[in-house]
Amino acid sequence: MFGVQRRKGERHRRPWVVRWAVEGRQRSRSFRIRVEADRFRSALLDAHAAGHAFDRETGEPVEWEPEPDDVQMHVWARAFLEEQWPDWAPRTRTSAVEALSRFVPLVVSPSAPPPPAGTRAHLSAWLKPDGEVVDEDAAAWLDRWCLRLAQLDRASLAEADRKLARKADGSPLAAATAHRLRTAAKSCIGRAVDLGILDTNPWPPSPRGRSRTKAARAKRPAIRSLPDPPTMARVLEAMSNHQPASRLYRAMTATSYYGGLRPSEVVMLRVDALTLPEDDWGRIEVTEADVDFDVSGETKTGDRSVPIPPVLVRILRAWVDEHDLSGDDLIFRTRGDRRPTQSNWARALKRALADVGHPPIRVYDLRHSAATTWLGAGVPLGEVARRMGHSVQTLVSTYVGALQGDEEVANQRIAVALRDADE
Repeated sequence: MFGVQRRKGERHRRPWVVRWAVEGRQRSRSFRIRVEADRFRSALLDAHAAGHAFDRETGEPVEWEPEPDDVQMHVWARAFLEEQWPDWAPRTRTSAVEALSRFVPLVVSPSAPPPPAGTRAHLSAWLKPDGEVVDEDAAAWLDRWCLRLAQLDRASLAEADRKLARKADGSPLAAATAHRLRTAAKSCIGRAVDLGILDTNPWPPSPRGRSRTKAARAKRPAIRSLPDPPTMARVLEAMSNHQPASRLYRAMTATSYYGGLRPSEVVMLRVDALTLPEDDWGRIEVTEADVDFDVSGETKTGDRSVPIPPVLVRILRAWVDEHDLSGDDLIFRTRGDRRPTQSNWARALKRALADVGHPPIRVYDLRHSAATTWLGAGVPLGEVARRMGHSVQTLVSTYVGALQGDEEVANQRIAVALRDADE
């Protein structure tokens, strides 16, 4: 046991340091005031005098319960998720687990070796409430190297913040994805502040130039580059080729474009959800979505009923009849009766777009194309929002004002109003 030391300088929140060694390995704890440091040192000496066993990893008596701010980051992340879990939608849970499984391995001791290959997979399972250890090596690495809440500082969190915006190969993530990951990680740390476990939030402010506004702009679709109805008709025709799966992705593309469905809603569509008359408008009851790979759950914004035009009715009727589907059968499955992957769907869409001379778009942009088509046709904002499962505010902020011809139409209407006033 060494004497209590004081670190010089005003930048230290906890200047008083207790240092001791267990089996030759030095340990330390820092405190805000001298009295707290003396009390902790005395407790260590009393435990030693009483013959208590000391933990080789923590350096503290085995029977001691950790202080709230002495909890390691991976343990706190799991506690945070367990607290929030009942109030979150399935998709929010999945997103938070993904974010924290990326974040936790970044908040470790500077001397830590690289994490085992299965660390993220282990965290993705273990962080969930009642999750179990799936990789002993990863669990041991986290127990050995993860920082405690009391050890978090601006430097370590700034580095974690930077790495959260990068892929494994160092290339940047999409701005919206990076923003989502950072938001979940910051919420996890912020909750410790809310509960008084941490005195202040150690997460550094965002550097100038990166803000929520910028991230929000990155999420908005490039509306003026989306395909119009004639182009989409040519794209759907070009999607069918000699590949058996091409017709599957053609039907999925038509459903997303003509019905405005999210990709996660398309892959969980069942026969029971369809109304397909012979020669009229039909309907899709959107009640399910893919919340994890091939795991059904609630839709992002609740159930809705979407009218679909005769062109989509014909495509879906032909698909259902050809594959002899009925009842609660999932409509879109591969030949191996598995969920179609979005990567294969995206490749099929990209090839068809190239065939008709249109720049590539994401699968999710089919939904944006549907919204712009309906707005361009003069469908009232409230009805478009209802079909999309949006609020009118979201619809307005995302689409209105970016459609081709909006400015010209507005100018004409304003000119008429001004002329009538002059007359």
